[in-house]
Amino acid sequence: MKEDPSTENTLSSGEMDPEIADLIGINETENEGGTPAFSSLFEEEGSSVEGEVGADFKARAFQRPSSLEGPPKPLFEDKNFYKLILSGEGEVSQRIHQYFSAFLTTQDPQERTNLRSRIITAYWELVGKIALKAASNLPIPRKVFLRYGVLLPTALSPEQRAMLCKIIWENETGEPIYYVDEWLHEVASGRIGASAQDETKLAQRNERQKISTIVERAKGRFDAQVGLIRTVNSEMEELETRLAERVVALRKRDMRPDINGLKLPYTETQRGFFPEISEILRRLSVLNKDLSRYHSELDSLKEAYEEARKKEEELGETAVVENKVILEEVNTIRQMAKMCVGRQGNHFPILLKQYLRPNLSEIGTRENVLNLLADIETLDNGIFLRTFKQQTNRIVPYVLLIPCYGDIGVCWEPFERFNRASGRGRIAIPMYPKDLRIAIAAAMGDLRWQMAKEKAQHYWMEEGLTGWYYQWFTERKMKGDVRESFIQDYILWITKESEGTQKLDREVRDIFWRYIPFPQEVKEKLKTRGYVYAELYKKDQNRAMSDGY
Repeated sequence: MKEDPSTENTLSSGEMDPEIADLIGINETENEGGTPAFSSLFEEEGSSVEGEVGADFKARAFQRPSSLEGPPKPLFEDKNFYKLILSGEGEVSQRIHQYFSAFLTTQDPQERTNLRSRIITAYWELVGKIALKAASNLPIPRKVFLRYGVLLPTALSPEQRAMLCKIIWENETGEPIYYVDEWLHEVASGRIGASAQDETKLAQRNERQKISTIVERAKGRFDAQVGLIRTVNSEMEELETRLAERVVALRKRDMRPDINGLKLPYTETQRGFFPEISEILRRLSVLNKDLSRYHSELDSLKEAYEEARKKEEELGETAVVENKVILEEVNTIRQMAKMCVGRQGNHFPILLKQYLRPNLSEIGTRENVLNLLADIETLDNGIFLRTFKQQTNRIVPYVLLIPCYGDIGVCWEPFERFNRASGRGRIAIPMYPKDLRIAIAAAMGDLRWQMAKEKAQHYWMEEGLTGWYYQWFTERKMKGDVRESFIQDYILWITKESEGTQKLDREVRDIFWRYIPFPQEVKEKLKTRGYVYAELYKKDQNRAMSDGY
């Protein structure tokens, strides 16, 4: 999002808003620069607010939130809001106070540009300082700073502040969707592993992190094994039902009409059940052996999981991760924000009124993001499905809501490298994009690409979704990044093609129709919307008849 010079002037008229001046302590007798002495503004202060956490790993579909907003919370009532954010963080707080105060008053465009760069650097340093305390209870202003990017409440209009206060604060959805303050709290507490994935960093983690990772992997294997057993049991129950039906049918032999009480031989139809019964019994025998082995493996996995849980409990809730890991996580979040914004976008990290959308529905709140994720999943049913040991589970990735002016969401990783069975991937969504639906669709396209690429491994340019798309991309001699091209096409697939608006190249549409199929009801609707969709629908029927789909 490029900065609009016309809106820039709303906060740079040369005289600071009296409300802002009053809040940060500027008055008639201050120094020449109009900035009060740092030592006179900030003292060591703090308060505590309980954190929150929640996730339902077993859900089969998103439960849409009953409301998109809640009763207003008093987020900005504390007159020391600005001071509480900066107090106690030393030299970096002094710098950000100096730069931001000058930024709000200067009229020189070049100076504003220079100040913006300095503020960006100082902002992320401050986030790192605050993040080191994230395992404990942060004061509300600091949570609001991390969550929404608000440093100075009066940099927003009263209406905008009221709108932010209506955002539901707690995670009432049960989904793994986190604001930055929540995410850092979970990482600092060791309940969520850090995003760094290389082997060196993994080896440097403290004991709590290592045990937490072991617990998560053990739980993943245990859950996957339980799912596998349930699948086998389900198949066996179906076969048992069929077997019972066939046996009942065999017992219904006709009676000889001329001599009472004598049953006739099986009919031709009944004799036809013999090979089917034989096949059912053979299959049940195989499944029974598998089930016995799976239960034995489950006992071992359960023992490993309980042992890991016991070790985790012995460490206690007070154990937190090392400061270095937390700072690396902040750096990762910064990289995510950069990717969401892009090279030419607006990287300014502080929320200002000229950049904030006027409607709550346009902001990347947890509830809005959840609704849009649900919309996309109804069109791309397989987006969160993952198969392990012939068992398909629905695993929603962690979704991190970043307070930045980016226009696209990104997939940081499709799943945990060492826990492909049940480990969640990581998605970053910008909170203040131009179009939230497109930002989320971009993240889902990125997830689709990376999952398909990981599945095909070193054959990704030859097989499956990525293989067909890559071949089309190279044959057309397209320029740029094939992944970015795919993401843009995925956005069109979800936003336009799903409604019958033809925007994709014919070959790309064919690839997506085959490998990212719409649900049957959508296909039924599309087949009446044009010749191309009717032809694709006909191909589906032909494949089904030839059993080659």
